[in-house]
Amino acid sequence: MREAGINKVWPDAMSALDGLVQDGMFLAVGGFGLCGIPELLIAALRDTGVHGLTVASNNAGVDDWGLGLLLQTRQIRKMISSYVGENAEFERQFLNGELEVEFCPQGTLAERMRAGGAGIPGFYTRTGVGTVIAEGKEHKEFDGKTYILEKGIRADLSLVKAWKADTHGNLIYRRTARNFNPQVASCGKVTVAEAEFIVQAGELDPDTIHTPGIFVQRVVHNPHPEKRIERRMIREG
Repeated sequence: MREAGINKVWPDAMSALDGLVQDGMFLAVGGFGLCGIPELLIAALRDTGVHGLTVASNNAGVDDWGLGLLLQTRQIRKMISSYVGENAEFERQFLNGELEVEFCPQGTLAERMRAGGAGIPGFYTRTGVGTVIAEGKEHKEFDGKTYILEKGIRADLSLVKAWKADTHGNLIYRRTARNFNPQVASCGKVTVAEAEFIVQAGELDPDTIHTPGIFVQRVVHNPHPEKRIERRMIREG
């Protein structure tokens, strides 16, 4: 297995995952709906054949794209998600007891990932107090108000999608495609990114970098991403 040095660019998605994936591992995956998902890395992960995965991601894509591909092949054992409404296979597996699901409010999920990346093992939040989200979690009062303890997320492997990267692994995301990606990138013990454009180190303005390269171990080029629309909304003219 090649170790990534100063040049963190790998020739393709499959080689970028080489030596990093195994059955039963815990992954964090960027994206919101189909926006900003690392589709090339997800497809490569499917092709590795690993099973029993726990995946923390806002949602599970749609039936035939994104993380939905891994649901089709029964490679995911558990999802930690906020929204699952656009994936019929996700719903079917959940209702039939084939898929374990841990629902997590979106803001809490983002903060759990950010906390994990910052070395914070847990934090208290009011979100979810008095609901099923709070069941089994520690409750504590601050200034007369009840909070619940949420644990930070530290993934074995994080997969993210960037707009631009340099050879040192510094990443820039584009507009709403940033979404969960910075938090996901920071919370992985190892992070692999795919990017539409890759430039030489020093070519990115440091003030525009969203994820510093210290969080990223490997980068793969995806010059022709498939940008699907999750739900096309039109109105009559």
